[in-house]
Formats: sequence, structure tokens, C-alpha cells
Amino acid sequence: MRKHGLHILVIVLAVLFLFIGNRMTEVYQPQNPYEMPFYNAVITEILDVRETDLGWGLSTSITFSARLTGTERRGEMITATQHIDDFFLVNEREVSLGDRIVVVYAPWDDVFYFAHYNRINLVAVLIAIFFVLILLFAKMKGFNSIIALGFTCMAVFLVFVPAILAGRNIYITTIIICAYAIISTLLIVIGFEKKAMAAMLGCLGGVFVSGLLMLAADMVFRLTGGLDQETEFLLLLPTGTPINLRAIIFAGVILGAVGAILDVAMSISSSLWELKEAGGVSDFNSIFKSGINIGKDILGTMLNTLILAYIGSSLSLILLLNVNSTSLIALFNEERIIVEFLRALIGSFGMLLAIPLTAGICGWLYGGLTIQKNE
Repeated sequence: MRKHGLHILVIVLAVLFLFIGNRMTEVYQPQNPYEMPFYNAVITEILDVRETDLGWGLSTSITFSARLTGTERRGEMITATQHIDDFFLVNEREVSLGDRIVVVYAPWDDVFYFAHYNRINLVAVLIAIFFVLILLFAKMKGFNSIIALGFTCMAVFLVFVPAILAGRNIYITTIIICAYAIISTLLIVIGFEKKAMAAMLGCLGGVFVSGLLMLAADMVFRLTGGLDQETEFLLLLPTGTPINLRAIIFAGVILGAVGAILDVAMSISSSLWELKEAGGVSDFNSIFKSGINIGKDILGTMLNTLILAYIGSSLSLILLLNVNSTSLIALFNEERIIVEFLRALIGSFGMLLAIPLTAGICGWLYGGLTIQKNE
């Protein structure tokens, strides 16, 4: 009963943090005088297909009827147009009967245009299947994992993003959100247990060191934060306080590293707890040594996971820079490439430190302060 009460208390405090955090940040809401409403729709009939030869390529206009869905205008029939132009290197594929799409309404012309395909419904189905499998496999702990994931996502979108747009200190906000994600996840999923406490302290230590290393790297590498056009557009937002692009890099690196560091810390803590319960280890020396050995095995695979994840997310950039750069010296000194290196390296340093730190904390919590001397 006491365990359930503590679990409910953690959830209440997590919700309270989200509520207060959201209220403390002035949500930036840009005013767009040309804002156009978007609607979900289903194509019911293809009315006309016209091709125009522009000399340098073809322009195709597809006129179709569609039924609006999921809004206050649900069921309303409209006529819309899709334009496919050879001027663009990539176009959406041609619409067909029964396609679920998103249309945009242009009030000044009183017409609807095809915007893109409705893909989020399929993503929602995949998410639902994934959650069902988690529940079947992990049961109550799986349910708690879903709740913890929800709190982490809400912390990012309800507190972290509004705080940045409101001009709050990005460095401090990043650390707060990381600490919230670590503490809430472990307490909700594991509870007030020693293995959760050990993983929490080990992960917080790893993230703290990663933050210090990133701050040092920011100064040593003389980063500007202007990685691409999208990043530079942030400077044009009328947020009152200009957004610190270097702090955005810091936030991206640290947030990206938290998951991997938490995974390593929890794996070591949980493994050592099971060893202790099975009677395999009982004193500080044995627990610490076992934790280091487990950490060595985990580190090899987690480094690959971290590096390949960053390479995969930046593959298009790597290909473009590799083709367009005639010099490896120029390529490897591009700030965008340097930041990708930092993402992987800072996270790796955090994981590396989290291993002995978590193992030591586990030895203290599981085996006590007495350290047996080898005779």
C-alpha cells in the first residue's frame, strides 16, 4: 500500500512540475496574417488531370473532389487541386481515389489545395501496436514505462520549448529537463528502490560531466551555432530575447545523450541487483568489480548504438558534404560535422563515466560502506 502511495505521489509531483513549468514560461505564439487553415480529407473522385508543357518540363494539375474529416466542417464536400511541377526535384506522388490527405484553404482565392498525405494516422497505429506489445511483455512495468515516456515528451513540449521561446536560460533549462526526465522515469518505472537510486545518481553524474565537457568544447572549438539555414532562422523569431544558437547546440547534445547514459546506468544497476539477490555478490569490492565488467560489455555495444544513430540521422548531410568537398581538411573542419562528432563523443564520455560511478554507488548501496581487503 505504501509503495502504491509513493507511486501516486511521484506522478502527482510530475504533473505539478509540468503545470507550474508551463505557467512560468510565456508561450511564444507568432502572429501570421497569412495563416491558412488545414483540414483532413478523403478523396472521393478525380475530376480532371491536365498536363502543361513549360518547355523545360511538365506541370501537372489534378482536380479532385474530397470529403473533409475530423473537424467542425466534417462531411463537407470540397473541390481541390494538386500541382506537380518538374521544376521541383521531389514531388508528392499523384493522388488517387480513396487517398487520405491534408488540404489547405486559401481564403483570398476561396480554393483548396493539396498539402500532403495524411500519414500521422498510420504512425498512430504503429505507436498503438508498439504500446500493446510493451504491455503484453512487461505488463505493469510496461504501463509505467509508457507513462514515464509521456511525461518526458510533455516536459519537452510543454516546458522546455516554451521556455526557450520565452527567452529563459537554455543551459539551466536543459539541465532541469534532463534531471526531470531521469528522476521521473526511474521513480515511475522502478519505484523507490536501491537500484533506481543507484541508476539515478550514476546517470545524473554522467550527464553533469557531459554538460561540463560540452561547455568546454563550445569554447575550445569556437562554435557559432549557425549550422544550417533552419538554425539561423531562429534568430529572426520576434521572441524579445534573441535565441542563443550555441546554447541550442548544447541542449541538443545533452538531451541526445541522456537516453544512452540512462540506459547504461540502469543496465548496470539492475544487473548488479539481480546478482546480489541471487547471492553472487555481497560486498563492495565484488559488486564494484562486477559492475565494471558488465559495463565493459555494455559500453562496446552502446558506443556503436550511439555513433550509428548520429550517423544515420545525419546521413544526407554527410553525403552532400562528402560529394561537394574537394578537401578532407575542409570537410572535417565544417562546424556541422564537428557538432556531429561532439554529439557522439560527449554522449560517449557520459556513458564512460556513468559505468564506474554507477558501479561504485551500487557497491555502496547494495553492499554497504565496508570494503573488504584482499589478503
